[in-house]
Amino acid sequence: MRDAECVTFGGGGGSGPADDGLDRAAHLRTDPAQLSALADAADARHLPLWRGKPLLDMEAGSLAFLPPRHPTLAEAAEAPVFLGLSGSQAHFASDISAWEPGEVDMAAVGGFSDHSAQSHPAAPGMAFRDLRGVMTTLAPGEASLAATARALLGWHATHRFCARCGAPSQPGQGGWVRDCPACGARHFPRTDPVAIMLVVRGNHVLLGRSPGWPEGMYSLLAGFIEPGETLETAVRREVAEEAGVQVGAVRYLTSQPWPFPASLMLGCHAEALSDEIVRDAEELEDARWVSREELAQAFRGANPLIRPGRPGAVAQFLLRHWLEDTLG
Repeated sequence: MRDAECVTFGGGGGSGPADDGLDRAAHLRTDPAQLSALADAADARHLPLWRGKPLLDMEAGSLAFLPPRHPTLAEAAEAPVFLGLSGSQAHFASDISAWEPGEVDMAAVGGFSDHSAQSHPAAPGMAFRDLRGVMTTLAPGEASLAATARALLGWHATHRFCARCGAPSQPGQGGWVRDCPACGARHFPRTDPVAIMLVVRGNHVLLGRSPGWPEGMYSLLAGFIEPGETLETAVRREVAEEAGVQVGAVRYLTSQPWPFPASLMLGCHAEALSDEIVRDAEELEDARWVSREELAQAFRGANPLIRPGRPGAVAQFLLRHWLEDTLG
């Protein structure tokens, strides 16, 4: 489809493998001495994250990179992960989730709409903000880099023990593997594929809402691809299971890294073969066919019953292209 690689977290590209301006430089991951030298270089850029929230420069509205040995980075429990190079300048990310910021409403942190900000005393003018809340305000390259950092650090936080023998594992190769010293197993970061479906029937699109979403918010149906499935099979199964709608032709449109915690959203266009909705109440609070006119009203904020999904998410990206007839 047109502009397929301009989705949020996609690097803003379409021109090539270095669209976000960053070379992942995988060849350096196996050279600990070189990585250590890069991390300590005067021009190295270190991005701290707290509970998955990147540090932002509040005045500039951009990611806040810190120099090596900044006091904030001392809160990290493990070595920084290597994100890549921009020219000769190295980028790293550190998880400082062990830091206690004082009085914080932990019920709001990590929720669907986390508007809170946490400030470290050693980093004035900066604050940790939820990436989902700021992803559309960041430059495309910065958004892509923050997504990589969040997904990679999130994987480390939840995979500290060997899946084969249960012994504590250790990060290696600049944070891109975890090694088990007990049995020798090597574990790599995982990404879970998720099908997200623009299901259309004439002038209507199928939308649903999950329990717990903000009032009136609707989005496209989505679900994890199961072992042994093709993307097309997963689309048909998920739509049938969640809404009881039968799907015929399916075609791939675009993808979006979604680091909440570690998914790759695979956007598809699907032609519905039936109209009747039989909703799975455990999966969906509501599901409905929405006309182009109703969806256009929702995007203008003029529909009293429907609010579009989260800005920056691939669902809204696909719906806007459907409205503008630019799916290609």
